[in-house]
Amino acid sequence: MKFTVERDVLADAVAWAARSLPVRPSVPVLAGLLIEAGDVEGTEGLRLSTFDYETSARAMINADVSGEGKALVSGRLLADICRSLPNKPVEMTLEGAKVSLTCGSARFSLQTLPVDDYPTLPDMPAATGTVSSDLFAHAVAQAVTAAGRDDMLPVLTGVRIEIDGSSIALLATDRFRLSHRELTWNPHTPDVTAAALVPAKVLADTAKSLTGGGEIAIALSATGSGEGIIGFEGQAGGGVRRTTTRLLDGEFPKVRSLFPADHATIARVDKAALIESVKRVALVAERNTAVQLAFADGTLTLDAGSGDEAQATELIDASVEGEGITTGFNPQFLLDGLTALEAPFVELAFTQASKPVVMAGAPAADEPANLDFRYLLMPRRLLS
Repeated sequence: MKFTVERDVLADAVAWAARSLPVRPSVPVLAGLLIEAGDVEGTEGLRLSTFDYETSARAMINADVSGEGKALVSGRLLADICRSLPNKPVEMTLEGAKVSLTCGSARFSLQTLPVDDYPTLPDMPAATGTVSSDLFAHAVAQAVTAAGRDDMLPVLTGVRIEIDGSSIALLATDRFRLSHRELTWNPHTPDVTAAALVPAKVLADTAKSLTGGGEIAIALSATGSGEGIIGFEGQAGGGVRRTTTRLLDGEFPKVRSLFPADHATIARVDKAALIESVKRVALVAERNTAVQLAFADGTLTLDAGSGDEAQATELIDASVEGEGITTGFNPQFLLDGLTALEAPFVELAFTQASKPVVMAGAPAADEPANLDFRYLLMPRRLLS
């Protein structure tokens, strides 16, 4: 194996593939990055791959290959080396049990891992459809806001992707909040229906890393949870990049019914002003206590703290329709939802103080809210 490649192209591709490496690999070869030089899907170049039996990553890049072959080296070490190289062409050669890397006057020798022990990477499923890479990355970033982080409840650490014709719904919940994002895409079959429960972290990292091209191809090998894999393919760094991951097992809770059809109180608030107010008032909120929000007569009053401890109160303007209401929320969860909304105003819709609030963005205080993204948040008990 021998090839020459541009330093920036190699460093970017190696860093992208290495990001999926396990922190504590179950066997040593899973810490490796597989380098394949030669005919890569009909084009001379390189394929860089990682796989941990759950998630695979492949990056295809152009290179001047003078000797075909493959080698397995430490992925994180190679990423660190490539990141530090001078901006000159990189030459890599397999010499026995070692890979020699030369860039300008810098030379490295890397011990190889046994290629024959490396697991076979899963095939990319047939593409189900395509979506704008920027739109998908933004939608995923909003959806994962409510995803759980407790590995004891693995189903809640995923994002449920529901495909119905030309629309995709992304749903996530950690039991205390719920996010729901709708977007349109280009299915290969107009009446396609499918569902998948995808690990939120993998989905977020993948969507964010594939924004270099115009579109992302989404590929599902099966419908339902735990029955197959999902794949994503896009252009980045001057080449093709693919990720596959196994779907999560388990039944995702039926959360759509949690969004109420009617509301007793609807408030509109300037989002930036509300974010800054929550941040200030939350400074005196004790751990695991709520920030209180009281809506009445065109004003929102925020309170935190109690008793002999520090206290804070702040008033901001609000447009309130319906009955006045006083409730309270975990300040960080509230800020997470507000930050995920892009519109200048936020609509907060309530049924009653003890029930969840539904938040959505609005272009102005007197215009309809955009329901493409909704964030539902459970209230916290207020201290008396």
